[in-house]
Amino acid sequence: MESQVRGGTRWKRFAVVMVPSVAAAAAVGVGLAQGALAASFSVSGQQFKVSADHLHGTGFAQYGGIDSVYTKVDGKEKTKVPVAISSFDDATITKMCQSVKTDIPLVGSIYLRLDAGKDPKKPVSAEDLYIDVAQLDADAEFKDIDIGVAVKDKTRGPDVKAGESVLPGGFAQQAREADLYKVKQTAWATTAGTFKLSGLSMKLGTNPDMECY
Repeated sequence: MESQVRGGTRWKRFAVVMVPSVAAAAAVGVGLAQGALAASFSVSGQQFKVSADHLHGTGFAQYGGIDSVYTKVDGKEKTKVPVAISSFDDATITKMCQSVKTDIPLVGSIYLRLDAGKDPKKPVSAEDLYIDVAQLDADAEFKDIDIGVAVKDKTRGPDVKAGESVLPGGFAQQAREADLYKVKQTAWATTAGTFKLSGLSMKLGTNPDMECY
């Protein structure tokens, strides 16, 4: 999306760290399906794919930042990567897909895919949504857009997360509303204060066609 995001949660969190824990991934799916957890989707040292037919958001802001990601399974090495952080006060997402490919020694490539919001009448909904994006392709429309405001002076979107690495002297763009269509993006992290996934489906497998795009 011209939107990318990251965010914070104080409550229960879930992390999908596919390194090879199938049981943990299954527990995450069950928790989200029951609406029991605040959401944090990240994969150790990897980007993942996100697609959607339509994202409608209110209170939008986007600015540059830096994520620290683990580059080894042992969790002892980190690399800093630049990201575009897109944030929304509220968002609804139609036909959302998240997928990640993980190469496991002696096993091969394993794919994890989450689908939700396939029914346009029951889209995915999120509050205080942040997406840390590496690349985005979409058709975008903004209402009351303001480009070039300093990050510290932005008035739309949730607050910059405490401790978040924002690019020094960075600028932001913000808008009252944002609509993104035919979204295809790669991201390092997606987090939300509240994430409701209607019609959640989670799959694990070895077929490359399981990726979102």
